[in-house]
Amino acid sequence: MRSAPRSITAVFAVTALGLGLAACGGSGSGDGESSSSGSAPSDLVVRGCNPENPLVPGNTAETCGGDILDTTTSKLIHYALKDAAPEMDIAESIETDDNQTFTVKIKSDRKFSDGTPVTSSSFVDAWNYTAYGPNAQQGSYFYEPIEGFADVSCTGEVVEETDDPCAGAGAPKAETMKGLKVVDDTTFTIRTTQPVSNLPIRLGYSAFAPLPESFFEDPKGYESDPVSAGPYRVTEQNPNESVVVEKNPEYTGDYEGKAEKITFRIFTDASAAYSELQSGELDVLNEIPTDVLPDERWKQELDGRGKSREVGIIQTMGINPTVDDRLEDPRLRAAISMSVDRQSIIDAVFAGTREPATGWVSPVVDGYRADACGQNCVFDPEAAKKLWDEAGGIEGDLTLTINGDADHGPWAEAACNSIRQTLEVECKVKPTVDFATFLTDLNEKKVNGLFRQGWQMDYPSIENFLVPLYSKNAASNYYSYDNPQFEELTRQAAAASNLDEANSLYQQAEAQLAEDMRIIPLWYSVGNVGWSDRVDDVEINAFGVPDYGNVTFK
Repeated sequence: MRSAPRSITAVFAVTALGLGLAACGGSGSGDGESSSSGSAPSDLVVRGCNPENPLVPGNTAETCGGDILDTTTSKLIHYALKDAAPEMDIAESIETDDNQTFTVKIKSDRKFSDGTPVTSSSFVDAWNYTAYGPNAQQGSYFYEPIEGFADVSCTGEVVEETDDPCAGAGAPKAETMKGLKVVDDTTFTIRTTQPVSNLPIRLGYSAFAPLPESFFEDPKGYESDPVSAGPYRVTEQNPNESVVVEKNPEYTGDYEGKAEKITFRIFTDASAAYSELQSGELDVLNEIPTDVLPDERWKQELDGRGKSREVGIIQTMGINPTVDDRLEDPRLRAAISMSVDRQSIIDAVFAGTREPATGWVSPVVDGYRADACGQNCVFDPEAAKKLWDEAGGIEGDLTLTINGDADHGPWAEAACNSIRQTLEVECKVKPTVDFATFLTDLNEKKVNGLFRQGWQMDYPSIENFLVPLYSKNAASNYYSYDNPQFEELTRQAAAASNLDEANSLYQQAEAQLAEDMRIIPLWYSVGNVGWSDRVDDVEINAFGVPDYGNVTFK
């Protein structure tokens, strides 16, 4: 995939090349006319979707909120547009001699959008808040390597019918992680429980963004009026309609955006968004409907205003047998996987623009190993039906739950048809109203049968395709996957002294997933973007997200 994580023996040094979220430069407003949507010449209107949670970096673990936060947050590290290579952003340097104690120095001129300075405490306090169990932040798991994380985590089971996630005996032992220390306003240290060779690479993810003092004084107030340190700041939040970000007047970093304002218009239908792109009501679209993919019809209809690239995204189907105990036998789950004709679905629905997944890690990251899933991901109707019958099948129908605000219907129907014809069991597609509702239902363990899943990498590492999804209690572990051998292998991989050793251990951990098959790999995605005739220079970054900040205006 992108750049590979590498062992840091002395100094982790990267250069701010200005290649990422937004390039340096002016607004590019020009003298052009307003678009038909009524926006100013330098105001950008793009497709968005409903964030699951308020726009707090440490509590956002999905793309709807994440795409917005990418424009409003700055972190220690920035990922380059082309290959996600890590570059310094707020960090001046990140140094280590042993991959276990890291000294971070930050730039002294950075400010939040409220004019207050970004200091070492802005990071340490934010990370401690996110990690602290009672705050119930979805990004807390990303701090697991830091010394003292276990002490700030809930120690017992969550008690039902209470708002306290650490009720009763579950209260944490401490409020802050002992592995974080503020040295001065521009220096802090991180100590991990064991060596973590790729820790600096992780620090560009939004969960590691700083937070201003005002957040800790009034977290709820922050949710309605976020304060940020990135190129843009949130100025409007209209549920189910739009989120508006405007240039942050306090921003002094290297990635200033060209648009004065970006409006994320929320759509629940991909075809409707595409129609508005064609009419000029929308400037940038990050999802092309499947019915215009054949023969690249969409590029013809947009007069060539579209492009594609390989990105770090994988699509899967999930199963949680603790919710649907009919699928407790792993043979049943393997049979379902073998009954899905991936290539035929890719050809018929995606016009051949996907690649069948043979494992759980994207080919774009270093450490990817083909055929990690083995025969379980090979379409084999006879073997699938035999295994299904040997395991006794299930009573009742299968459902495949998808979020209804994206164009998942066609492939989901095709997958259900393939399962139905192979296993002779009824399979029905069940859409939810939007992605936020879908994730809430998964978190509350309300989803039976199969459910659509996808993973967009947070940072360029094989580890990111495994640990945040399949480790016990990870925020995105919707499968109740709990495998001690997987945990041990990923711990050993994180502490490995060199990249080859780490990759080998992560590959062994990935192999554990094939034995359980709670997650069924489907295909590796391609990023598509289309744009209106009033903008130009539209690119897709390595994560599959349009580079909104660098869009120029004709």
